[in-house]
Amino acid sequence: MPRVVVLTGAGISAESGLQTFRGADGLWEGHRIEEVATPEAWAANPGLVLEFYNQRRRAVRAAEPNAAHKALVDLERGYDVRIVTQNVDDLHERAGSSQVLHLHGEVLKARSTRDPRLVQHLGEQDIELGDLCDIGSQLRPHIVWFGEMVPAMDEAVELVAEADVLLVVGTSLQVYPAAGLVFEAPKRARRIVVNPEVPDGVGGAGFEVVAKPATVGVPEVVAGLLAEGS
Repeated sequence: MPRVVVLTGAGISAESGLQTFRGADGLWEGHRIEEVATPEAWAANPGLVLEFYNQRRRAVRAAEPNAAHKALVDLERGYDVRIVTQNVDDLHERAGSSQVLHLHGEVLKARSTRDPRLVQHLGEQDIELGDLCDIGSQLRPHIVWFGEMVPAMDEAVELVAEADVLLVVGTSLQVYPAAGLVFEAPKRARRIVVNPEVPDGVGGAGFEVVAKPATVGVPEVVAGLLAEGS
């Protein structure tokens, strides 16, 4: 079965009402990235960081998968679909996608500040100061902050390197190392980008461009791929 690797970014979740952090004013819900999404921010003001992600978590729980998320599930009828997402929400999973790799963590999970292997689902809970892991250390958001290593990067590179089709959806391709994934696809792979504003990173890289919102462009691309494969 041919493999489609889908690289998704904030644009696909924005159409479900979730805020992106690359606003025109450089702020994320009124905060500078350095105040809420770095190890230094955690060291300086963990209470602020926890509350910021508690708010993000509530927004994710209230959001619903959109037509783009659902179309990627439909694509599994004819392809081996692997989603590599920069998003920390669970909308791909809730839509029904079976293979999702989160590059930047998952906001609905917490992990130990002492042992990053200790990860737990939060369910409907938030994280507060004083909430401890099984070995007694403070819980933190299971998020890859700016300045931290991306543990899933090697697996993502391996997935993209085996793609027959690389589909890039809703990402500006400005956040590294994730943005470099587009160059890991084999030369034989078909490359498609769905984004109202075509990212600079795909220039000259042989991409077919669908300059539409994800909820419009992804169902169209999926319908075409399924028709070709039938």
